[in-house]
This record gives sequence, C-alpha cells and structure tokens, in this order.
Amino acid sequence: MSERIFLVGPMGAGKSTIGRMLAKRLGLEFKDSDHEIERRTGADIPWIFDVEGEEGFRRREKDVLDELTNRSDIVLATGGGAVLKQETRENLRLRGNVIYLKLSVDQQSVRTAKDRNRPLLQTNNPREVLENLFRERDPLYREVADFVINTDHKTARAVTDQIVEELSNNKLCAD
Repeated sequence: MSERIFLVGPMGAGKSTIGRMLAKRLGLEFKDSDHEIERRTGADIPWIFDVEGEEGFRRREKDVLDELTNRSDIVLATGGGAVLKQETRENLRLRGNVIYLKLSVDQQSVRTAKDRNRPLLQTNNPREVLENLFRERDPLYREVADFVINTDHKTARAVTDQIVEELSNNKLCAD
C-alpha cells in the first residue's frame, strides 16, 4: 500500500503543522518542500529569493517537488506558490491525493503578520500582496485539489481530524 497526500494552500494555512500531525496519525513520512529546499541549499528562502529571485527559487521548488511527489507513504506540505508551475500542478494531481487548506485573507494577515521568513510579504502593504496572491492562486489550488478544507478559526487537530474523515469517507488513500 502506498499513500501520497499533498497539502496545498496559501502561506499561514497550517500546511506544515497539520502535515506533521497528519503524517504521525497515519504512520507516514512528513516532508515540507520549503524546509527540504533550505536543507539542500544550506540557505534560507529569503536568501534564495534575494540572490536568485523568485524565478530561481521556483526552479528549485519544481525540482524538489518532482522528487518528493514520487515518494511513497508521504504527507507533503508544499510552499504557497508550488502550484504556479503547470508541470508541478500535473504532478500533484496525478501522483497523490491533494488537499487544499483554504484560509481567508483576514486570517492569513493575522497569522503571517510577524513572520519575517516570507519574502513576498516584505513590503509596505502585505495585505494587498495577500489579496493579489489569493486571486491568482485560489483557482490553481482548486484545480489540483481532491477536496478543500477551510482552516479559518480551526485548530490544527480539528483540521487533521477532518482530513482523516474525508480521506476515509472518500476512500482517497491508495490500496
């Protein structure tokens, strides 16, 4: 039996926290694509953005996601922009069960307000950036998702429970 569960959604939606809990609950390996990029490069994401720009980071992200989506028995938390590349969207859709952790811009603003490790938000108007990112990425998250779970005002445990129930009800896990 091989299971692949991929979490997509905006920054601050809880993909890493929920992914860790879900992997533990299901007895699967957990990987976070952003952390994997940092581990492999020996540099944090803001530094990669500064030196290589967003496009350089996206190339690294595509390569890491291509590898990680081929692994068996994994819960994978993707970066917020992972869905920007068509090839990555296809790989996510074809290789596993994709769960879109949806978050309102209001909640996202609160959750990311003090986080300095988010290069796209290092601007005078982070709320405007979040609104633009939502408009651009929400359709892409929906395109790849097997189902959508709203994480607004929910604990990581409640969302994890909901995912497990959804996976069980829909028999999305591979046999």
